[in-house]
Amino acid sequence: MSALWDRVRDWARQPVTKRPMIGLALGGGFARGIAHIGVLRVLEANRIPIHAVAGTSSGSIIAGALAGGASTDCLIRHARSLRFRDLAGWTISRLGFASNERMIQFLTRTFPKTTFDHLKMPLAITATDLLSGEPVIFRRGDLIEAVRASCAYPGLFLPVKVNGRTLIDGTFSCPIPAAPLQQIGVRHIIAVNVGGPHPSKLPENLFQMLHQCFALMQKHVGGDWRRQAGVVIEPDLNDCDWDDLGKVDCLIAAGEDAARAALPAIRRLLEPAPAAPSRQELATA
Repeated sequence: MSALWDRVRDWARQPVTKRPMIGLALGGGFARGIAHIGVLRVLEANRIPIHAVAGTSSGSIIAGALAGGASTDCLIRHARSLRFRDLAGWTISRLGFASNERMIQFLTRTFPKTTFDHLKMPLAITATDLLSGEPVIFRRGDLIEAVRASCAYPGLFLPVKVNGRTLIDGTFSCPIPAAPLQQIGVRHIIAVNVGGPHPSKLPENLFQMLHQCFALMQKHVGGDWRRQAGVVIEPDLNDCDWDDLGKVDCLIAAGEDAARAALPAIRRLLEPAPAAPSRQELATA
């Protein structure tokens, strides 16, 4: 009888409305974000359905391309051709060393769709309000503008102004965007963290120092996303620096290895929900 009422309880807890089942939350890490492509390749090869996606910083680039219908082969081609000059133009400002306006051309080439309204699945892009520190979540409007804001890494890139707000990298308020997926209505979240520190190597320049400090901050702050995620994938990227755009194959392979290791846990997310008890079962309980 106890087992039967456990079934009743589990069935009653199912959502009444139909909601996306699997959501993918992609975190930031500059060049390390290329590892997300390896994760996508494994999910695709194993026919793991993705119903919604969210991205922060470099994860927002992969998320935007995926939601627009880009293939992993297409993403690999763009990653292999990517250079720092495609993303940044040096400038003279007290707020940063470079503007990321050059991303507009790169993202236009990379994204099959450039507005949220025309995407093939629900998408959330996160940035951070520089004044309040609050997360700013984009789900409508211009996709390229949202991604530029999400990638405005402070100290390196100038802040991006959108709708009267001054925005910086989404990592500072939402390092792994699991919460926005919950707001969309996703039941199960696969979180991919590519931004962790690499303690075996000391920084060698100012930008590496900034990245290391931000990665350490991310490690100790904002752990809610781990509790919100059903599965966490963390590729081993200790040998890859934040700016290693030339290590595309290494980064993708690390993403693939981590995703394969997570496949048993991911498949458990796809197990069917408990069926409603029959009248006969309830009558004889």
